[in-house]
Amino acid sequence: MSKDTLPIKIGQKLQLEIKKMGINGEGIGYYHQKLVFVPQVLPGEQVQCEITAIQPHFLRGKCLTRTHDSSLRNHQVPTLYGKVGGLELAHLKYPAQLNFKRLMVKQALQHFQPQGFRHYQVLPTIGMDEPWHYRNKAQFQLQEQAGQVVCGLYQNHSHQVVDSLTMPTQSCLTLSILQRLVPIIQQLQLPIFDEEHNSGIFKTLVVRESTFTKTSQLTVITNSRKFPKLRQFLALLNAQIPEVDALFQNYNPAPSHDVWGAETKLLWGKEYLVEQINNQQFALSPRAFLQLNPIQTQKLYQLVQKTIDPQPDDILVDAYAGVGTIGISLAPKVAQVLGSETIPEAVHDANLNAQQNHLANAHYTVGATEELYPKWLAQGLRPTSLVVDPPRVGLANSLVELLVKSGPAKVVYVSCNPSTLARDLRQLAPVYQVQSIQPIDMFPQTPHVESMTVLERKKERS
Repeated sequence: MSKDTLPIKIGQKLQLEIKKMGINGEGIGYYHQKLVFVPQVLPGEQVQCEITAIQPHFLRGKCLTRTHDSSLRNHQVPTLYGKVGGLELAHLKYPAQLNFKRLMVKQALQHFQPQGFRHYQVLPTIGMDEPWHYRNKAQFQLQEQAGQVVCGLYQNHSHQVVDSLTMPTQSCLTLSILQRLVPIIQQLQLPIFDEEHNSGIFKTLVVRESTFTKTSQLTVITNSRKFPKLRQFLALLNAQIPEVDALFQNYNPAPSHDVWGAETKLLWGKEYLVEQINNQQFALSPRAFLQLNPIQTQKLYQLVQKTIDPQPDDILVDAYAGVGTIGISLAPKVAQVLGSETIPEAVHDANLNAQQNHLANAHYTVGATEELYPKWLAQGLRPTSLVVDPPRVGLANSLVELLVKSGPAKVVYVSCNPSTLARDLRQLAPVYQVQSIQPIDMFPQTPHVESMTVLERKKERS
């Protein structure tokens, strides 16, 4: 029997030396050449683990004991560490987290090997002075347990809600609002959604804070269009939580893993939450996308502006634009901003934001960039640069093909997923020179890393 086919079973205990970290922050050891993923352990540590899952090419285990601790281990972990998501790297000292995130970008490049990747300049990760209490939006589930309303995040690998009202990555204001909101729900005996029986109404609370106005927008996601005791709820909300200046209801009868439904209505208060980024103001509806870390967002946008080096005669394309935050931040320094976004509500908000910032040269259109770009060219417009900030799945292949064929001289690619970034660079690198990749820590204590890649179109050979 060969070493890689040695029998192994669930519950078996192994002694491992952890060699490296995986993309999700787990430690990785080897058992007869097979990878073993073990959460909450660090390279250099000796551990005894118990096997919890067996896959054809790897194993999963949980740490039982450690006989040697890494010098990089943070022993002051939060109470919620290991219970809920969002704290996967809390056991790693913060400077080492920044190094890990830079390494994740490098490893993605090594895996996909875009042209010239060995010479790419991957800069040190830009971190935070205080890497806690940074999230300006809380999206917490509701569950009734033993007659009490529990508000928080799901326990890892389950649908059991864990009280997360002390979550240390959430802003202090969002936590304070939720801490005062749960007793109101309990007092009014509002019917909490029961996933197992598909009964009840109140499913999820979403609180988004404006660091500019110091106010918040509350959205209650429900399993019904009904909102029992709304008048009493509003009276208590106004009396006890004055920082909330708007109440929305989102109707979502779908299974609970789909958090948002398609239908959102304003029940009371202001239609938009106003946030300020680098001296510009943005109106946000409940489902509008905005980076969750306001301090790092300011740094990111300043970097984009410095990199683009906008000139008065430039035409900028703002792709995957959301509510237009990046394009609008650059609009005062260029001739024109052409924005594209597939979500009509976001386009409405983006054009509203351009108007409220007194910008007549920024216009956003519903549609995919790869469909709109040829139309702009046919109108005689010649974009000089493009900023793209796609979701985790990366760029649509049709957009990559368009950029290769007729893209502008400069592209700034803001990515939240090193793997899809490296995949897209493999197609773009023959035509674009990668100038630099700047990782930015938008989500301290987690394995997620944002990055900004600068690409310059190569000159065609005559």
